[in-house]
Amino acid sequence: MIIHLIAFILGAIIGSFLNCVIYRMEVKKSFIKGRSFCPHCKKELQWYDLIPILSFLFLGGKCRYCKKDISIQYPLVELGTGLVFLLLSITEMALLPFLVFPLLIVIFIYDLKHFIIPDSVIFPLIILSFFIHLKGDFILSGFFAGFFFFLFWLLSKGKWMGFGDVKLALFMGFFLGFPNIIVAMFTAFCSGAVIGLFLILFKNKKLRSEVPFAPFLIFGTFIGFFFGSYLVNFYFSLL
Repeated sequence: MIIHLIAFILGAIIGSFLNCVIYRMEVKKSFIKGRSFCPHCKKELQWYDLIPILSFLFLGGKCRYCKKDISIQYPLVELGTGLVFLLLSITEMALLPFLVFPLLIVIFIYDLKHFIIPDSVIFPLIILSFFIHLKGDFILSGFFAGFFFFLFWLLSKGKWMGFGDVKLALFMGFFLGFPNIIVAMFTAFCSGAVIGLFLILFKNKKLRSEVPFAPFLIFGTFIGFFFGSYLVNFYFSLL
């Protein structure tokens, strides 16, 4: 129980750092040096302004100094990273997932906001997962997923999805292997279709509107990694 609590707290702290990384990538600043500051008034933040999740709640979602609203992204990323680390501490003790999922969270938020998957994040993921999972099924799964998405990109001339999604699919195969990559891709397409129809029905999007697909691929990766084997076994038990 203590280990799981520590994992959640560590994840929330890392989530706070990920928020910093995302913001500084957006404004083209280094996240290695320089103290955290309010994006509105540029006031340097003190340690008590940076307690993951709690500072947002105590401050009522507003900057202590200029009273401007703090984006809900900050506590959600901290909470989400904490929950992922908690789940990893329960189910998985290998190092790779603890490195991979924080970077996926960066891609999730960045693509959701800017429709871009940063090469500076996706390339390390591809290289890391390739060399750690240097096995036949993982390698084949990576090239299968990457080629499948490459065909979508090529045939649609980039209208159905961006080339960044191709690179993300390549990583997913290297990371998940078979059959979890199938679960991940199926989940991504189904969840994307459901959300897309929901947005169209509520007139938030048109049929030709651009919807970032990386968040759905990352959601699929999450489901495939944690629940892929259970879902596959359940499916075959129904046959």
